[in-house]
Amino acid sequence: MRIVFMGTPDFAVPSLKLLLEQNYEVAAVVTQPDRPKGRKKTLTPPPVKEAALSLGLPVLQPERMRSPEAVAAIAEIAPDLIVTAAYGQILPKALLDIPRLGCINVHGSLLPKYRGGAPIQRSIINGESKTGVTIMYMAEGLDTGDMISAVEVPIEDSDTAGTMFEKLSAAGAELLGATLPSILSGDAKAVPQQQELATYAPNLTREDERIKWGRSARAIYNQVRGLSPMAGAFTFLNGEVFKVWGCQPVNDAASAGEALPGTVLSADGAGIAVQTGEGVLLLTEIQPAGKRAMTAAEWLKGSRLAAGASFEDGGAA
Repeated sequence: MRIVFMGTPDFAVPSLKLLLEQNYEVAAVVTQPDRPKGRKKTLTPPPVKEAALSLGLPVLQPERMRSPEAVAAIAEIAPDLIVTAAYGQILPKALLDIPRLGCINVHGSLLPKYRGGAPIQRSIINGESKTGVTIMYMAEGLDTGDMISAVEVPIEDSDTAGTMFEKLSAAGAELLGATLPSILSGDAKAVPQQQELATYAPNLTREDERIKWGRSARAIYNQVRGLSPMAGAFTFLNGEVFKVWGCQPVNDAASAGEALPGTVLSADGAGIAVQTGEGVLLLTEIQPAGKRAMTAAEWLKGSRLAAGASFEDGGAA
């Protein structure tokens, strides 16, 4: 069986390696083009490209998978199956129709919940206690295809987007290995999604990263976890961006008195205690403008931040 694998970030690498470990023929790997990265805008290959090249696999990087040239390149390979995992583009029908066994996707949520490009981050931001991986046949819509298999993975209170990416990446590869034999044999039972239960997880925007202090301490905590260690959540201090990488809700709201959301209640070795719309949030890992990320305690050694100072509210709750 000839497989074309399509993926881009670290999440997809274990699934690619699984195919080789189980002796499937990966005829080509398709990934996104190299992109500028970092302050110096260095052109950087995606993780899947690096993995594929290290494994001696041919790599294709079309700018648009919908282009006739890209579709023709895949048709020339004549794959029996296309496997995708966080590739990052919607595939056109002309491409979906090429492999005789269809196209399957390793998606990081329990469909039909969290269709879209940021299911892992948004499940944490929304305070979910569990998520998972679904393998489905691909259709023309956004993650709308029939489901073949799924595995549930709990979200621990200490999990971040980073730790959940690792857990779901491993779970997805394992599920792929268990699912492929039934697809090969024709015994896979595809179950249509219940459209009325569908929710969406669009890609994150700058506004999703902005802390709104009028929300509860728990909601902001979930936001920070869901954005770490990628973009990070941010607020403003003295008009400058102030990122929050780690924090903890404190259930003693009574100590706040009449303080407005965003007000610093204390700043000491334990961290920076900030009043929210409901409860107190203790900031433990931060990054002031123009500085590296550090513990709040480390920063406070050279900072004049004191009780009564205010982080600027990011807007209405």
